[in-house]
Amino acid sequence: MCSTESNADLRPTPSDPALVLELKTRRPPALEGRAGCETWSVDFSPDGAWFAWSMGHGIVWVVAWPLDSEDSQNGETDRGDKSFSCGHPVWGLAFGPRPHKSAAAAWQAKAPPKGNGSLLLATGLENGVIKIWSVFTGDVVFDLHGHEGVVRDLVFPQNGTLTLISTSRDKTLRIWDLAQKSVCFKEGFRLLSCENRILGKKVQVLSGHKDWISCCSVSSDCSMIASVGRFDRVQTGLNVSHPASKESLSGALLSSMVCLWSLRSYTFIRNLAGGIHKTLYLLSSCAFSPDGAVLATAAFSGSSWWVDLWDPYTAEKLATLADFFDDYGQNQISAIQFSPNGLHLAMVTDDRALRIWEPGQRGMVMQTKADRDANGLCCKYHPKGGVVATGTRDGHVRFWKAPRTVPSLCHLCRSVLRHAVSTHQMEPLPLPKRILQYLTYRNIPETSSSDEDDWEH
Repeated sequence: MCSTESNADLRPTPSDPALVLELKTRRPPALEGRAGCETWSVDFSPDGAWFAWSMGHGIVWVVAWPLDSEDSQNGETDRGDKSFSCGHPVWGLAFGPRPHKSAAAAWQAKAPPKGNGSLLLATGLENGVIKIWSVFTGDVVFDLHGHEGVVRDLVFPQNGTLTLISTSRDKTLRIWDLAQKSVCFKEGFRLLSCENRILGKKVQVLSGHKDWISCCSVSSDCSMIASVGRFDRVQTGLNVSHPASKESLSGALLSSMVCLWSLRSYTFIRNLAGGIHKTLYLLSSCAFSPDGAVLATAAFSGSSWWVDLWDPYTAEKLATLADFFDDYGQNQISAIQFSPNGLHLAMVTDDRALRIWEPGQRGMVMQTKADRDANGLCCKYHPKGGVVATGTRDGHVRFWKAPRTVPSLCHLCRSVLRHAVSTHQMEPLPLPKRILQYLTYRNIPETSSSDEDDWEH
């Protein structure tokens, strides 16, 4: 059910210089602070013209962006706020499909006419159902059934196809081809059966995680999916990606909770393990860099949180950003995301609403004031950069001013090259060692963020 009635207040808040504005949900006082009001997910549309957030209690609100858009004031396009009643708590949402660059240029040149139903919004519910909505008409296009637990994350690959990837607490990933009419099930890492079971939609089911799947991310060339589970019980230092180890360490292979999958063949590629961390910790988020050459994963234990940077092609750990706390249990990192130009990584942690780090640099390029009540859960960059949206446990959304940095020519060249060339293809090239290290991101030093003096800017 769709409604155009506003369910939130727009409140500019001067409490932090980086805070642009805040959207606060209007709800009965009896529901304030209770379970079910969390904003678990936020997203911008591919062209940045729309913003959606799960505002708690089964409601998703979609607003035109920017909020003072002239198009929404002159009446030329249907850009009014809309709320979608999903019937169950919403844990994941995503706009899609992502158009090709040519389609995106055409979209920007001419806004979609009033009533155009071409923009879709997928919402993942607590009961395992995924609802696909038409943003402009407010109608439910169809429901996707199959997950047996909370649908935690949703991603449309950036290739313009009607492909949707979902992760769930039922320990599976599902790849939905919304344009096909059959369903194929995969168990473990091999195809078991195909049958027509889900109403006109094709789905591939990938299994292998041993616990809830928290998050997934798709590489920019749409060749790989990364997924992280809630726990990791792999022994420290295991190199399960080594060919000689695969047979003898098959049990460890299934236990490692950072997995890479092929989006082209729907098969398991490898997992990522190793390092000096504890044998039991929580993984919360993952994100590919815009060129697909780096995968960032976020994790935390009883006294610290850290972000690992990986080469997804070689399973090599490139760098780690770590922080340590005196108070046990007050150190959760909830979400991470790269900026559109790949220079920065946004992070949501328990003690601050938002941090932005430039990999390889000591300290943060931007961070909000220390606040143990920030209650952050998720974050999302605007497609054009400059703004980061964060969702909170109390159902609110905050928009933060993000640093705008002009990328160097070296960075731009590396991004273009690495989008098309893998690490395995880079290594044989007759390049000077220093240049090769830069192109393969092996020049990023280890970083600790526990020195507060280096953080403030």
